[in-house]
Amino acid sequence: MAIAIPIQSSTSGAEAAVRFHGVSKTYRLGDVPVEALKSVSFGIPPQRFSMILGPSGSGKSTLLNLIGCLDRPTAGVLEIGGEKIGAKSDDELSEFRARKIGFIFQNFNLIPVLSAYENVEYPLVLLGVRPTERKRRTLEILKSVGLVEHRNHRPNQLSGGQKQRVAIARALVKGPTLVLADEPTANLDSQTGAAIIDLMRQVQHEHGATFVFSTHDPQLISHAEEVFSIRDGELLEHRTAHS
Repeated sequence: MAIAIPIQSSTSGAEAAVRFHGVSKTYRLGDVPVEALKSVSFGIPPQRFSMILGPSGSGKSTLLNLIGCLDRPTAGVLEIGGEKIGAKSDDELSEFRARKIGFIFQNFNLIPVLSAYENVEYPLVLLGVRPTERKRRTLEILKSVGLVEHRNHRPNQLSGGQKQRVAIARALVKGPTLVLADEPTANLDSQTGAAIIDLMRQVQHEHGATFVFSTHDPQLISHAEEVFSIRDGELLEHRTAHS
């Protein structure tokens, strides 16, 4: 039987950036219920670089969708930053997601007709940030990922690694407390992927955000500070790296 190994120093709701209390998620394929998560209970500590590890179909994408407020639990309670997500209306959830959570995708998800600068600035436009403040924050984060000189380039003029740097900058520009990365190095060669992981760790420490990313590649474990292993919708193990 799978067991949930608790966070050693972040077991209280006040300390955990994300906390699952007996969370289950069931989807339906026609008339057949499919249990993607099975009453998981654990916490993700704040301001750490955490990884969800598991094979395809293990439930890690479901976990990320729940943490990203893209889906709701079927049962149990999910708290993010001490707030109960299930108690929020759809509009409140959208607002919470827009302000508190950044996303980094394996396919980058950049808008092709916009420049690197405009792609990074776009979340601030949606949040109604004033133009002078948008410019300051956009240039600052582009500088931190080493792309100021490429700010006028469109995605088709950038390499894969540069596109992912734009995606990282876009995720961080609004100052989220939580950043989610779904297979962020899947479409990159190994050398570029390693550089992107190092960059994410660097900016995570600089900005103090909680990073959570999923992968099925065990070779990336060495880059994480916290590792959560999941299989068949159950949490098998949690361990802290470099401790």
